[in-house]
Amino acid sequence: MCTGACSKFIAIPLYVLALVSIICNIMLFFPDFQTQYATMDRKGDHRITEEVKYMGGVIGGGIMILIPAIHIHLTSAKNCCANRCGMFLSIGFAAIGVVGALYSLGVAGAGLARGPLCSWRPNPAGSLVWSTPFENSEGDYLTNKPMWKICIEPENVVEFNIGLFSTLVIAASIQLILCAIQMINGLFGCLCGTCSGK
Repeated sequence: MCTGACSKFIAIPLYVLALVSIICNIMLFFPDFQTQYATMDRKGDHRITEEVKYMGGVIGGGIMILIPAIHIHLTSAKNCCANRCGMFLSIGFAAIGVVGALYSLGVAGAGLARGPLCSWRPNPAGSLVWSTPFENSEGDYLTNKPMWKICIEPENVVEFNIGLFSTLVIAASIQLILCAIQMINGLFGCLCGTCSGK
């Protein structure tokens, strides 16, 4: 496969993965598909998981992947970027994609490790508090489904967070691999040409 065709093969999945990352991050702002948790309470706090606010899926897995994906896609077409210079530039853009994917992966991994913010009772006779009950479990809660019932509100927030953060981890991992491949492909394209016109 020539380097230009390889660029097209890499760019198209990056578009899809960037869209998936953005959608997942936006959905995480609305646990149980309710808008009330994203609004501030009387103390001025949001009742959503802290890692959601870092926008790993929007900034890292979304914008920082879309920009290189567009340039990488242009290197596969018969236009200004389908040349050795364009392939050289794609190495830099792919490196930006690697940084974005690492950011998204780190934030999503931290979100999975800490667990969701929810309303729960630290003591059976105590009152409800909003905090992160699985924060010190070192991720053990992920495989212990009975523990998930600790969270009372938002309903099913543990499943919601695990599903979306896991999707972000998978998407960021694939983005990382694709951008790393494009860095190698860009190097070969810079040295040998894109062959997109042949």
